[in-house]
Amino acid sequence: MSVEIIKLDSVIPYIGQLAELMVETVDGGASIGFIAPMEKQEAEAYWHSLQLSEHTHVWVALADDSVIGTIQLHLVDKANGRHRAEIAKLMVANKARRQGIGRKLLAVAEETAMEQNRTLLILDTEEGAPSNVLYKTSGYTFAGTIPQFAENPYGGLRGTNLYYKHLPNGD
Repeated sequence: MSVEIIKLDSVIPYIGQLAELMVETVDGGASIGFIAPMEKQEAEAYWHSLQLSEHTHVWVALADDSVIGTIQLHLVDKANGRHRAEIAKLMVANKARRQGIGRKLLAVAEETAMEQNRTLLILDTEEGAPSNVLYKTSGYTFAGTIPQFAENPYGGLRGTNLYYKHLPNGD
């Protein structure tokens, strides 16, 4: 499968596909801030509300002009945090998993973080989720678990695992 990763200037051209990916991801059990079953309209509303800016970046992974993955990078703009950024909403379509797409999306987000002089990346993911393996094998350090952090998509409270990664600072 040939995959192209592109940075979005606007989510509008891809909003339907991004919404479908989000519904599939949430309904598949991923804890990304929503509860299953997720309605497509709720996912579309999320994407419409997302404001891309110098601090919020979004990429999509495309195969045959179809969105098969996405990732966000949020650059902290607080005076005491301009050295860090957060990885968010990494999603890969079921049909495209275990093909290195998540790793490619992480790499482009990390590259942009370094270009923006960020030396620390942070993220969280549900305790026990398959994504933990991706983050650990991509050089992220496990920092700990916050128990009962969020309701998982099917109900019940689950812990979240916190990870961080130090990036080269160009010295």
